Amino acid sequence: MDAKQLKQFLQTEGATLVGVGDVTKALSKEIVHLNRGIAIAVNRSLTKETVDQLVRLQTLTEGWLKANGHRSLSIPPDSDRRKDKLITKLYKLFCHKTAATCSGLGWIGKNGLIINEQYGSKLTWATVLTDAPLGPDKPYVSSRCGDCDLCVRHCPSGAVQGHLWSLRNPLREIVSYDKCRSLKSGRAALKGKPNCGFCVTVCPYSRNGAKK
Repeated sequence: MDAKQLKQFLQTEGATLVGVGDVTKALSKEIVHLNRGIAIAVNRSLTKETVDQLVRLQTLTEGWLKANGHRSLSIPPDSDRRKDKLITKLYKLFCHKTAATCSGLGWIGKNGLIINEQYGSKLTWATVLTDAPLGPDKPYVSSRCGDCDLCVRHCPSGAVQGHLWSLRNPLREIVSYDKCRSLKSGRAALKGKPNCGFCVTVCPYSRNGAKK
């Protein structure tokens, strides 16, 4: 089943990037039948409008899949934290980073975020899992950060460890999130934000993307 039509459809509806990955190895037994992960990204900062846009793109994806006779499950954007709602339970089932790397849209950088060659880490992600036999894109299996350590040197909390991500060692700690959270809790200006943003803005890939 060719995914090209779906990708083109979503991009005309506002998606910046769309990819399809074989995510079989990352699935729990409850959702192992949904072995294709459709990664959707928009080149916008985390705002309510961005989340609404991603949710709309997920809804359009679900409709397209249903019309073609396939099941789906949307994993909402990470910023869409709806307390006391059933939707919050989906976060534990699947990680957007897995869909992004498996679909060839980016690797996990030293900053612990998905880095895309064109846009850096300045993307917001959502995922739709499906049983549709979509042809997967070529995945990333290792980091392309190389010797660059700007995010390590500029992290104010010392949370960025400087390790390179690899699919061969996916559980290696890249970022100390306790240190990251400690910094955010101590600064009023960061209240409600996912991170301080230094590791994003200093990344050469993010800076290059900002010029496009």
